Amino acid sequence: MAAAEAAMAAREEPPGTGTGAGAGPGPEQQQPGAMEEPGAMEGAGPAGEAGPAAVTDPGAGPGPERPELCFEEEEVQHEEELLRNPFSVRGWLRYAQARQRGPRPRLNQIYERALRELPGSYKLWYQYLRQRRAQVKGRCPSDPAFEEANAVHERALVFMHKMPRIWLDYCQFLAEQGRITRTRRTFDRALRALPITQHRRLWPPYLSFVRRHPLPETAVRVFRRFLKLCPEEAEQYVSYLRSVGRLDEAAQVLARLVNDERFVSRQGKSNYQLWQELCELLSQHPDRVRSLDAGGIIRGGLTRFTDQRGRLWGALADCYVRCGHLEKARDVYEEAVQTVMTVRDFTQVFDSYARFEESVIAALLDTQAQLGQGQDEEVELELRLARFERLMSRRPLLLNSVLLRQNPHNVHEWHKRVALHQGQPDKIIQTFTEAVRTVDPQRATGRPHELWVAFARFYEDNGQLDDARSILSRATRVRFRRVEDLAAVWCEFGELELRHQRHQEALAVLRKATALPSRRAEYFDSSEPVQNRLYKNLRVWAMLADLEESLGTFQSTRSVYILDLRIATPQIVINYALLLEEHGRFEDSFKAYERGIALFRWPHVGDLWLTYLSKFVARYGGRKLERARDLFEQALDGCPPQHAKTIYLLYARLEEQFGLARRAMAVYERGTRAVPPEQQRDMFHIYIRRAAELFGVTHTRPIYQRAIEVLGDDAARELCLRFADMECKLGEVDRARAIYTYCSQICDPRITGSFWQTWKEFEIRHGNEDTIREMLRIKRSVQATYNTQVNFMASQMLKVSGSATGTVSDLAPGQSGLDEMKLLEQRAEALAAEAQRDTPRPAQQVLFVRAEGAGVSEPPLSLQGNPEEIDLDEEGEEPDEVQLEQRKVPASVFGGLKDD
Repeated sequence: MAAAEAAMAAREEPPGTGTGAGAGPGPEQQQPGAMEEPGAMEGAGPAGEAGPAAVTDPGAGPGPERPELCFEEEEVQHEEELLRNPFSVRGWLRYAQARQRGPRPRLNQIYERALRELPGSYKLWYQYLRQRRAQVKGRCPSDPAFEEANAVHERALVFMHKMPRIWLDYCQFLAEQGRITRTRRTFDRALRALPITQHRRLWPPYLSFVRRHPLPETAVRVFRRFLKLCPEEAEQYVSYLRSVGRLDEAAQVLARLVNDERFVSRQGKSNYQLWQELCELLSQHPDRVRSLDAGGIIRGGLTRFTDQRGRLWGALADCYVRCGHLEKARDVYEEAVQTVMTVRDFTQVFDSYARFEESVIAALLDTQAQLGQGQDEEVELELRLARFERLMSRRPLLLNSVLLRQNPHNVHEWHKRVALHQGQPDKIIQTFTEAVRTVDPQRATGRPHELWVAFARFYEDNGQLDDARSILSRATRVRFRRVEDLAAVWCEFGELELRHQRHQEALAVLRKATALPSRRAEYFDSSEPVQNRLYKNLRVWAMLADLEESLGTFQSTRSVYILDLRIATPQIVINYALLLEEHGRFEDSFKAYERGIALFRWPHVGDLWLTYLSKFVARYGGRKLERARDLFEQALDGCPPQHAKTIYLLYARLEEQFGLARRAMAVYERGTRAVPPEQQRDMFHIYIRRAAELFGVTHTRPIYQRAIEVLGDDAARELCLRFADMECKLGEVDRARAIYTYCSQICDPRITGSFWQTWKEFEIRHGNEDTIREMLRIKRSVQATYNTQVNFMASQMLKVSGSATGTVSDLAPGQSGLDEMKLLEQRAEALAAEAQRDTPRPAQQVLFVRAEGAGVSEPPLSLQGNPEEIDLDEEGEEPDEVQLEQRKVPASVFGGLKDD
């Protein structure tokens, strides 16, 4: 009734001056911090009334009088606008925004009035709830204002129950108040109210809420519900279960994930990583995981994840250790070291095994130190120490077993295993027996026959020769992969008999090995067993030949050298021929050489020819000269140039000793043409020396001339100097000068200074002024010739400057084209000037006397002219006509120089 009367009074008052019906204080006299409960507004509101509605506190009740509501000018404008359009959401929001800094109860009244007109507006509800939460922020959770805000949220959810944002804000608001049960129920209501497509927005804050509180049972139930919607998030559930200590259920979930092949981890973990987590959980907490068989699961992983067996074996043993089953753990370690296949896994298992034994010993020592040492404890400690020492001593053998499990056909590892059993004959015999039984010769790594040989050698070293022969006899029946392996066994069999002075038995063994089989096969035919191909093995035949030469007769030895098998080498042919020669069968030995020559080609037949020719010449000398010549011609027919030198020299020596010297010279001539260029120089030297010895020095002139034409510049220059020196000794000065002139064309003055110095000394001894001038003119001409060749000149400049290699651009880095040519021209001019300066200039006029004779009347030198003289017109050159002082030379200095 009081509210109705107040509303009637408000209608009769002018706008903005309405008063309440009660005698209570006005808005200005309200107590600070007082709040009015929205949702109980009185009056008809702005719609349908002439003025603004008088809003009273719904919580005032009928007791005291109501305060008057006074509107400011700005509020009047908003009120008038709302009178015209009360369903405008923007109008209400602008009104609320304008009163944002005003009293909170007044702002709440505005939102309540707006929501009464527009109860389905999400924006109004969202802003209103946001304001109510902000108003209680920082207050004590027991403040009644929180309940009022919660009531407003509940009213909002009547209309906004399909809006997930409202639910999320409400649940977060309740969680901040610490109302756990009410928050959980609100989350459950939200999940029931919202469609399932919106649940993914609710579950993360819901799970975060249950994780924050120590309520594992509630959280587990929530997670189970969550996994029905999102089973791919099972890893979150596992991590939570491990954090709260519910390891049994965590192991069950992990086991399901590992067995589910379609499961894809959100954290990027592989199936093996999940399996590893499960094994770690089972091994570290075996007492808390009761629903799963830890041993069976880990053993299943051993067959599934073969590359991680070492870690899984360690996890299984650790599980038994934590359960207190130490003997089971030791059995697991022993099984592991006997079954692992890789060195890495073995290292992991063995290290874990050693740490386990050390920890047990340390625990026993600590117990004895605390409780005292009894007899039983001392015995147990000694037992533990003995086990540990035996384990460490077994490590090399266990590691060898791992390598043999990887490849049981590894011959080298079997030899290492035998060496590990040194001093234990029973173990060695057992190892050898197992090795020869296990190793497959077709797949063996290494040489499998060495196992049989080492086995027999072990029996031999221990004096059991019959057992050694039995082993080798069995080895000869093994189907090895290569014939060489079987041949090595037969040779070892023969050497065994020889070491014990059983020579006839050794011969019998090797004769049996080389016996022709009933079915012959090609040596490299792998489809045939090696026993059918052994008769062509050279090693066995060579050993049999040695034994026959030492122990057998001539006929038996001769029967060994079977050249028809086409397995002989040149050395065997030579040995056979030498054997026949020792017994005086010279013609038979020569036939053996010829048969061997027919079997081989160059270059392998070279040694046979040289030996054959040497032996034939040594045997017959000049008695069968034509036959010897035929043999040499046959040897030279098809002979490669690099092997022809020695045969030509032997041929020439034969002709010198037993034939004609002219034929010997012809052989040398052929040799100089047949040998390769790098051997021609030596061949010409020998040719010239032999020609000089046989026919005289003058006969060597055509040889020198041909050698100079054929050989290269360096060798030709050397021969020219020797040729000129020979002519000087013979007194042929003009010939020598002609040779020097010819050789000068291949002698650059900047490089071959020794040649020009030799020529200069020659002219000083045997020449005159004109010849020296001619030499200098030739020198300048040759130098100019070399200077016109750009590439040659560039290379020579580099040599002069100390660089053996380079190009024209190396002379002036950074320049090219015309600059390079300019540099080369300047360098050429400098070299020409230097050569001009080097021209000998006598301090005074010197007279020369011709070498031909002293009594010949000659016109004065100044009046003589050279019709072939070339006018070089070089700078600094002496004039054409030189005035020389003529003096009479005493006869005592005839042919020499006169000193002033």
